[in-house]
Amino acid sequence: MAFFIFIIAPSAIFRYADPIMFKKKPDESEEFVPEDNGAAAADASDNLDDSVIAEENATEAIKNLREKLKKVEAEKQEYLTGWQRSKADMVNARKRDEEERREFTKFANERLIEDLMPVLESFDMAMGNKEAWEKADKNWRIGVEYIYSQLKKALSDNGLEEIAPAAGEKFDHAKHEAASYEPVKDAAMDHVITGVIQKGYSLNGKVLKVPKVKVGEFRSQ
Repeated sequence: MAFFIFIIAPSAIFRYADPIMFKKKPDESEEFVPEDNGAAAADASDNLDDSVIAEENATEAIKNLREKLKKVEAEKQEYLTGWQRSKADMVNARKRDEEERREFTKFANERLIEDLMPVLESFDMAMGNKEAWEKADKNWRIGVEYIYSQLKKALSDNGLEEIAPAAGEKFDHAKHEAASYEPVKDAAMDHVITGVIQKGYSLNGKVLKVPKVKVGEFRSQ
């Protein structure tokens, strides 16, 4: 009997082999767990809810911050306004104090000056009588005139000024005192000052004494 040996290529063997022979058998130790689509959807829903909640919390936080900022701005403005008002009050109070101090300084010697005004008037009356004044000793007159000028300067330096309206000036009841009325023939001279009998005085703008004057009075025939 003859024996024949066939040599078959390995590739042919695999080609004609039953695929079932090489199919991997499932590992019985591994448990197959089917995919749970419901749980995945629930996880997605939970993630979405968390995002919504986080966004709402952020919106609420921003809203609270804006309210706090608005409150802080209002308080800042209130403090600023109060500080500005207090500063203005302090400046105004300081100005008032300085003004009162100046006014006090200006009129502190008012009583003394008023007491010295008759002395000035006596000098004026004495030197106003030219005929009698010229008869006095010259050296004596020079000395008296020097004392008079010194007194006038001292009072002037402290704010005293003479009020001596000129002849021809319109008479004003608020500024002058009519010591006498003189008849005049010219209508234009009616209620016009014709002469000064006694000077007036003011202290730093405050009238202490109005001048006494003669006033023209026109009377139609």
